[in-house]
Amino acid sequence: MFEPKITETVQNIVKEYIKDGDSVIDATVGNGFDTVFLAESVGENGTVYGFDIQSIAINLTKEKLNENKLNERVVLIEDSHEYVNKYVNDNIKVAMFNLGYLPKGDKNVITKPDSTIKAIEKILDLLESGGLISIIAYYGHKGGMEEKDSVSKFLRELDSNKYDIISIKYENRVKNAPIIYLVRKK
Repeated sequence: MFEPKITETVQNIVKEYIKDGDSVIDATVGNGFDTVFLAESVGENGTVYGFDIQSIAINLTKEKLNENKLNERVVLIEDSHEYVNKYVNDNIKVAMFNLGYLPKGDKNVITKPDSTIKAIEKILDLLESGGLISIIAYYGHKGGMEEKDSVSKFLRELDSNKYDIISIKYENRVKNAPIIYLVRKK
């Protein structure tokens, strides 16, 4: 479970929740690595809904999907994840978020607390019982700490009769180490 890259650690956790034919969401497609992982995980009969506000992220992800012959399983949406309910009507088994900015991209284009919270709220409504949302909060950039704190506060206030929420963080890294949040719907 504990991998060198935090994204691989999360993928190892998430894959236990996905079976062939499931519908899932990549709320922040970024460079497309999680989108490809999700497309492989849902099989030929599943669907991945991938969101990003940046054209470059959508295009990078399309390239990766084409290289892996997975594009038919994925619906890429160039829009904010806060509008997930405009595009997704399916019950969702898993949703993945990587908060922050596009690696190697414009560090001024970041995920924001309000849109992220709205997206999480809407995805919780779509999430199947036993489903999982993973959130990796990268917060070593301007605006990142505010988003991490907002997400953490929002998750702490969710009804414990409906959701189990855990966080995983590095204890021995001094500076802004990413935090994993996992939300399981009961």
